[in-house]
Amino acid sequence: MLASLGTMPELARQLSGLGGCTHPVRLDGHRTEYAVDTATGEIGQALRHLDSTALPAGQLLVRCNNRRATRCQACAETYRRDTYHLITAGLRGGKGTSDQVGTHPRVFATFTAPGFGPVHNLRSDGRPCRCGTRHDEDDNALGTPLDPDRYDYEAAVLWNAHAGLLWRRFSIYLRREVAKRAGLTQRTFRDHARISFAKVAEYQKRGAVHFHAVIRLDGPEGGDTPPPAWATAELLTDAIQAAATAARVDGPEIDGRAHTFAFGRQLDVRTIRSADFDNDQELTERAVAAYIAKYATKGAETATGTLDRPLKFLAELAQARISEHARRMIRVAWTLGARPELAELRLRAWAHMLGFRGHFSTKSRRYSTTLGALRNARADWRRAQATHAVPQEEETTFVLAHWVFAGTGLSAGEAWLAASLEPAPGTEGEPTWTAVATS
Repeated sequence: MLASLGTMPELARQLSGLGGCTHPVRLDGHRTEYAVDTATGEIGQALRHLDSTALPAGQLLVRCNNRRATRCQACAETYRRDTYHLITAGLRGGKGTSDQVGTHPRVFATFTAPGFGPVHNLRSDGRPCRCGTRHDEDDNALGTPLDPDRYDYEAAVLWNAHAGLLWRRFSIYLRREVAKRAGLTQRTFRDHARISFAKVAEYQKRGAVHFHAVIRLDGPEGGDTPPPAWATAELLTDAIQAAATAARVDGPEIDGRAHTFAFGRQLDVRTIRSADFDNDQELTERAVAAYIAKYATKGAETATGTLDRPLKFLAELAQARISEHARRMIRVAWTLGARPELAELRLRAWAHMLGFRGHFSTKSRRYSTTLGALRNARADWRRAQATHAVPQEEETTFVLAHWVFAGTGLSAGEAWLAASLEPAPGTEGEPTWTAVATS
């Protein structure tokens, strides 16, 4: 049908520009560029006009940019690559970040959730689980409660809902602990050093969020300035351990039970470039960036088998193909979400995330570049490639545009054609490997 309409080559070019996105946003509207005389400010004739009805697909198609691999593998891969380069830039420089950061004290830390009841696990010593079974790595029972009726689902959901706030509390305590070890007050600490970080959230199989973070000690102006002589990885590690132990967040009181949230006892802090990571392999910048980027595209659905989109009605659970453990957590989140005193937690909106409402990937302002900057650089490069043949004039442009949402996804014919295409250059993000020349 597409070929009979004579739009195959043009449609192929439009779909190729999506970079493999399978659920693009469809927009109706138009965009017009007018020449502007820089001397007089007068708006002149129209230079270029784009109308969605004139496009091969009949609409403007824009990448969905969903980070979840379960929703769009192409956009998730671009997000993973961008996250990799964001983390790498904060470890060894680049993308506008000074390469001096490679000499600053840096650690890789993992913060876990507390226990909410015994679960089926895979023991590292080879011994069977408490249930008497030696589980395989792909056993669906892993992470599920030994006794679901006694598992503290309420605390598990509320922990996820407060995990982001607990991280912010930890960040405050960390500055205090570093300042204390340096013999400085909190007020004078900022004149000597600054703490930068980048972190991602990961779901354990039991459905509890934990954090992986790169934490770096900089000089007073961030990565561009060297840290003071007292700033060492050992001091930073000691301060992290103290701050993680001290951080607490008071939660709500439910039916006479007061909740308080803290990190679990399993805290792992390792100096980057030590030899104790991933089966004695070296903990390098590249290994850390790859490890963190791997989790940037995974949500609760990957580890726990829960949903990858919000619920409108609890009745939708009846048709959902999810684990019973995830189903219980969602039900508890939905039930708690009906309480007026918990309205600010928006537990029904985040029930599919088992209560977690924070961003999966966050960083401090001075850690490195931003995901937005990487996306803008990619868009600028593609725009330059498309307009490199247009002669530059002494006029600037004035743009008028109007777009409205018209839907998502591809038609059956578009999906068939898109599956056979190579993504256009510059749509997939930079690769996370470096080619090695061979003779």
